[in-house]
Amino acid sequence: QIVNPSWLWSRANFDGIHYLDIARKGYGIYQQAFFPLYPNLIKFLTPFFSGQNLVAGWTINLLSFFLSLWFFYQLVKMDFKEKIARRSVFYLLIFPMAFFFSMIYTESFFFFLLLASFYFAKTKKWWWAGIFGCLASATRIVGVFLLPALIIEWWGQNKSLKNNKKNKQKLSIASALPLLLIPLGLLWYMRYLAINYNDALMFFHVQANFGAGRTSNSIILLYQVFWRYFKMLVTVDKHSLTYFIVVLEFLSGFSFLGLIILTFIRRWYSYAIFMALAYLAPTLTGTFISLPRYVLVFFPVFILLALWSEKYRWLKIIYPAISIPLLIICLWFFTRGYWI
Repeated sequence: QIVNPSWLWSRANFDGIHYLDIARKGYGIYQQAFFPLYPNLIKFLTPFFSGQNLVAGWTINLLSFFLSLWFFYQLVKMDFKEKIARRSVFYLLIFPMAFFFSMIYTESFFFFLLLASFYFAKTKKWWWAGIFGCLASATRIVGVFLLPALIIEWWGQNKSLKNNKKNKQKLSIASALPLLLIPLGLLWYMRYLAINYNDALMFFHVQANFGAGRTSNSIILLYQVFWRYFKMLVTVDKHSLTYFIVVLEFLSGFSFLGLIILTFIRRWYSYAIFMALAYLAPTLTGTFISLPRYVLVFFPVFILLALWSEKYRWLKIIYPAISIPLLIICLWFFTRGYWI
């Protein structure tokens, strides 16, 4: 029997166990909540790593992460100075949940696909934008939100060309057609679920079975989620790890809602639409659980922080002073088997 290196075991806690299990033997009970592209890629690459699927998954994540940093850096440089790009990357790296990039989770791989899709849309390479968007929607449900985001990006570029006195050329409608590839990743998975389990939305319907406080039989509005967290902040034992997690989830829900609104105000519409939809989707199940991790891919927020640190010097001290200790604490808890 092939055994993965023991020093990597802690990288596959919680969701990581499910991804490796799916890669090894296919979907088991309730595992349909996990989208297929990432575990299938692990399965494909495992023979190249002597059957060690954890090593294969970790390699995918490391490679994806380095590609993500390159795409992120290039995206920021399109609109801002190089030092803003460098600081944006730095602020991403020290975010309290950044350790998930090195875990057997979809964060690194999805982040790479997300940034690549935006990058190619920004550079008007719409086929590549559509292909990477399709892969993103086969990796996580929120990948499908690249469709409205990139349609808005296409519309904005078209409007900019139209208003340019030196260049009256507009983008053709046909140039946007490759964006219709984006939902195909999700639709393919839904077809698979419909054929094999008679439930195209099984990835949603099984959520409640994980005991994470999610509901799959009704839609919970955002104000109801906030009210639930206000009550937990009062009632949960303040000396427990549960209270620490509740605070993290509440602060993520509150602060990133405000940051998304500020992104709209700055007229970064394509970025803002993606973040708004990706923020709201998990909250419809009635909780902010895992939101501190989900917002890790909200890369425009780190651009905002980099820009603000140019104007407000104190932010250069405050953000790292808070974020780095939290990163260390959260990593310590996670690698020792505590849910973060």
